[in-house]
Amino acid sequence: MTDVSTEQTWIAKELSWLSFNERVLQEAADPKVPVIQRIRYLGIFSNNLDEFFRVRVADVRRLAAFSTPSKQEEYKLLLEEIRQNVLKLQRRFDGTYSALMKELQRRKIYLVNEKQLDDAQRDYVKRYFFSSIQQELEPILLDDVHPIPEMSDASIYLAIRLGFEGQTRFALLEVPTARLDRFIRIPSRKGKRGKVLITLENIIRVCLQEVFRGIFPLDSAEAYTIKLTRDAELELSEELTQTFVEKMAQSLKRRKKGDPVRFVYDSAMPNDLLEYLIKRLGLGRLDSMIPGGRYHNSKDFMRFPNLGPAYLELKPLPNIPHPDIAKAANILSCIREQDVLLYYPYHSFDYLTDFVKTAAIDPAVKDIKVSLYRVASNSHVVDALLNAVANHKEVTVVVELQARFDEEANIALSQRLTDGGVNVILGVPGLKVHGKLICITRQEGTVQRYYSHVGTGNFNEKTASLYTDFSLLTYDQEIGDEVAKVFDFIEYTYKRHQFKNLWVSPLNTRENLLALVDGEIANANEGKQCGITLKCNNLVDKELIDRLYAASAAGVPIRIIVRGMCSLAPGVPGLSDNIEAISIVDRYLEHPRVYVFRNGGEPRYFISSADLMTRNIDFRVEVSCPVNSKPLQKMIQNILDIQWADNVKARIVDATMSNHFRPRAKGVAMIRSQEQIHTYLSTGKLPRLPKLDYRSRNEAPVKRRKKAKGA
Repeated sequence: MTDVSTEQTWIAKELSWLSFNERVLQEAADPKVPVIQRIRYLGIFSNNLDEFFRVRVADVRRLAAFSTPSKQEEYKLLLEEIRQNVLKLQRRFDGTYSALMKELQRRKIYLVNEKQLDDAQRDYVKRYFFSSIQQELEPILLDDVHPIPEMSDASIYLAIRLGFEGQTRFALLEVPTARLDRFIRIPSRKGKRGKVLITLENIIRVCLQEVFRGIFPLDSAEAYTIKLTRDAELELSEELTQTFVEKMAQSLKRRKKGDPVRFVYDSAMPNDLLEYLIKRLGLGRLDSMIPGGRYHNSKDFMRFPNLGPAYLELKPLPNIPHPDIAKAANILSCIREQDVLLYYPYHSFDYLTDFVKTAAIDPAVKDIKVSLYRVASNSHVVDALLNAVANHKEVTVVVELQARFDEEANIALSQRLTDGGVNVILGVPGLKVHGKLICITRQEGTVQRYYSHVGTGNFNEKTASLYTDFSLLTYDQEIGDEVAKVFDFIEYTYKRHQFKNLWVSPLNTRENLLALVDGEIANANEGKQCGITLKCNNLVDKELIDRLYAASAAGVPIRIIVRGMCSLAPGVPGLSDNIEAISIVDRYLEHPRVYVFRNGGEPRYFISSADLMTRNIDFRVEVSCPVNSKPLQKMIQNILDIQWADNVKARIVDATMSNHFRPRAKGVAMIRSQEQIHTYLSTGKLPRLPKLDYRSRNEAPVKRRKKAKGA
């Protein structure tokens, strides 16, 4: 843990990320959360941890291997600190899992293993094995001559120890969870009430000797679950004759053979089998070896079925109709009258698809340009774009092939769009296109007008029901002209455009962001109203953090709502006295990026696709857009105020990374921000919020604080 007494100004982003995942685990342990939802949080925690090892730990591991000698030692120490934190979280995970199994049992729902079956249940699972599982299994006998086949890090495996005639052989078996459900419902015990589930691998354990029948005269067969996580970095070849798609396809094949970065195994595994696997898999001292229980790939708990009443899950919040769109003839005419701000999933993503569908059939629309980073597997947005081509529109789509873990899907998407007559642009060499843009050009009389979208989230129906995000739809022609220029920059990167309204990474985001922070410092020095509010997923850019520390020292009140990594240390005396930060984990994943600057009493509001990370500011195509409409500014401010007042799901983010829940004073009403925001958007009325002090509201100038000695 970070020691505040050291006045450390920088928290390692990897440790901060583990602190975020601890907040997810807190939700799984919270008895006030419905039990099935708690089990699904275990799945979210596990899925997060898989990606953490595939991406972030893999990065540190490479640095530990290839940096200068002095830096190598630093990264090795970080790897060990990561390992210790993961082991601690794994112990908490195991304890939470055991407690949740008892909670299920109280409700007559049972997740059993192969040793808990009665004769009738055993007969049932054997029949299921022969009818549904056996044909999916491809066991591999291991020896010292042939290499262990490549193991997918999306799967779990059974490491098997076979005993026969005084000999021992080892085998490996992939559990076919990609093709079969992980959780299988079976009959309850005879004479007992309740609903019973068993995992796929435990059914295989029941029938393990059947897998090897006729091969060996087996005396024993034992199976232990293992999981391997690989480095997910893509290395693109420099072969000039290859197309970018060919390079991506080859790199994806190499990813499947990436170096192992984590080996998770059943702690009950015999030493001879464990040592054999470690040796044959080539695991070294830079790899994380994590002992655990008999169950791995717990990400499957995200799909844990609810066999009980509906109240064992979170009650869904219905979509809220947007009043302006409902009154208009169509969505384009609505946008002509006033800017529209959608806030998913409170508002339906159908409004966005309607925006594209309406443009696709409007005879006056001439062309449509869209940037796609991640889309749903059956995307209505993509269908609408193909329909626009059929309706004789010029359609240009930027498809980012390097969207991590969506590369294969996006290769297929680009081919489908190309086959449908769409002009497809495969990103920008050296930059990921992460901006969330739509540019529609419509002929109105003798002039062409722009209808634009700038958002914080992907054009993905599935995630729009799970992530909170903003979409700004605007008829502002200055913004529309600059959105069109962004597409021009993507297609012709040698062109350099001037942007007055938009921040466009990598061109001007950093300078604009730092200039606005400096403006708040100047306002503080001049006694004017000042303050900064940042809502983001991650805050790790060192130059920006140093500038925020300078703003705090000048007396600028800063509040931060951060979901994931935060390398800034709030509340350190003499360094960040005026900086407060919280993180909210609840039913929806908090995903918007919103940046507010008090600006001497004339606040400026921006929504953005860019997190406050160096890669987003300097090495991606990202777009931040001002929200100029006063009603929409008020809507954003009210949402931020509700979130800042959260005293149910908000954790305090500080240098200790202790994840304490924000305390609620006696007599203060409970504010669960995601539910209160739903009420606010439904009724237009703000809930009664606890009184916020001047620092939290950023409404008044704050006197410069003297620096502590030694700061």
